[in-house]
Amino acid sequence: MPTSIYTVMWKNESAVILFILLLLPASKQLRMSLMKLWHRLASLTSHGLSPIHKRVLGWMYLFNGPELIQHGFDNSDGQAYEIHAPDCRYVFVSSEKHVKELDQAPDTVLSLQAASKQMLQPIYTMHGFNWFDRRGTEGVGFVRALRTLLTNNLPQILPELGTIIKATFTRSHAEHKVIGGARHSPIYPTVVKLVVMSNALSFFGKDLAMNEKFLASALNYVEETLMCAEIIKLLPKRLARLVGPLIASRLTCQKVLYNTLVPIATERCKDRDRARLGQTVPKHADCIQWIMETAPRQKPWTPERIVHELIAIRFGSVHALSTTITFAIQDLCLRPEYLAPLRSENERLYSQFEQTGQGLPLLDSFIKESARLTPVESMSVRRAATQPFKFSDGTELAVGDWACTPVRAIMQSERYYPQALEFNGFRFAKPEDMHFDSSHTFAFKQPKPSKLVDVSHTWHVWGIGRMACPGRYYATAAMKVIMSQIIMNYDMKLPNADASRWFTWRSTMLPRKETMVIFTPRTNTGNQCLSVTNLPFPRSQEGPDNWSSLPNCFEVK
Repeated sequence: MPTSIYTVMWKNESAVILFILLLLPASKQLRMSLMKLWHRLASLTSHGLSPIHKRVLGWMYLFNGPELIQHGFDNSDGQAYEIHAPDCRYVFVSSEKHVKELDQAPDTVLSLQAASKQMLQPIYTMHGFNWFDRRGTEGVGFVRALRTLLTNNLPQILPELGTIIKATFTRSHAEHKVIGGARHSPIYPTVVKLVVMSNALSFFGKDLAMNEKFLASALNYVEETLMCAEIIKLLPKRLARLVGPLIASRLTCQKVLYNTLVPIATERCKDRDRARLGQTVPKHADCIQWIMETAPRQKPWTPERIVHELIAIRFGSVHALSTTITFAIQDLCLRPEYLAPLRSENERLYSQFEQTGQGLPLLDSFIKESARLTPVESMSVRRAATQPFKFSDGTELAVGDWACTPVRAIMQSERYYPQALEFNGFRFAKPEDMHFDSSHTFAFKQPKPSKLVDVSHTWHVWGIGRMACPGRYYATAAMKVIMSQIIMNYDMKLPNADASRWFTWRSTMLPRKETMVIFTPRTNTGNQCLSVTNLPFPRSQEGPDNWSSLPNCFEVK
């Protein structure tokens, strides 16, 4: 590409945005040509890039983010390295020392909140919510609400959740097209529907989980938010301030969610005030109640503030859970030998899991291995610099730069994971969890067993340290419920196992919505399906058609 074109792109970002939009449906050959160009530009990093080359490489990051991050990791020898995006400079750190420095940096200097605000543009996408850059400015009650109260209530939530998930899947499956004598289910939209249902029941209670209009809006809200935020981020700041409100005015889903939740939160706040006067009020066990109860006592949150917090918390879990479950189901289709031991485990231990919210170690390991090799995100532990910061090796962050970790590259490094690029579904399980002959197919083990909810130097899926996701226990339990209901009641296969199953945008891997899975109901499973005629979701509501990028969602708020 001639230098004159670089110059035009450098001077006219509107032309670049148009170029990007035109490129989205581009042919595979064109994308491969861009990859070759990217490699050529990346090879210049050791010699230094001109501002124009950095700009072009930054725009190409939108399409090849995971590979660009991997390339930097492979050539960094454990040192910090930088990557430029159109709207940000990222500094990646992977050594245990640097990750610790990142975690221990004050919130007033390196801010998760500020990074989340830049990613999601909540003032436009979350009904005007404009949270503070510093975590805890208005209290951190949501941490206790998710980590303690929601987790402690899992034994009350999971039995009903399993029943509703099973029924919802049964109804969805019955509506999917029959091709060649078999029903072909669009796996990603189907799983998104299950996750939205799970979150509605767990966060808001059964009444809202049965509200068709609310669920339909919740189903499409993530798509609306991401597309709006992505457009605004790519626009010049002056133009974004003009375009943002116009786009936000056309986002209907956030309005439905907000207008549905505010009256409920208002009544809960009135009950809170009545209870303080000694009056008897109804008791509730959901996130609406827990967020209200854990808000600062000296300055209680308004109903609007409670709803803003709920929307932000709920937003994060939909995408990550849906993507992780989708890839795990696809891995089961590709590796059917794992179905028998997973079913055996469910038959023995699922009831115990429902009663405690813990257990099913083989399924836990399988999901973790799937997430390791097909992670939602290639970066984690995002922190935006609100003040200048310097790592111990002299690497500097200017205000607006981000520090983060290359989570996918770390999880696929031979340094930490033997046979790193091979799928070993039970590598994280303990030997005593293997109640079958594991001498051959399932013999491989990680040197040290671990769990999906763990947080460590080599497992940044949930963040790290003091900012680790407080909702990871619920998220793990919800994934096991959905996976177990499908495993126990259906055989599954990919009709086209060789087809591409995902694409990338920025640092995110996104399942293709057109990927189909053939689910065949099992006979003699001992489980009777309940009536599904009164469940929500209209027949036409199969889920979003397009997805944009999303960070490690559990770090969003």
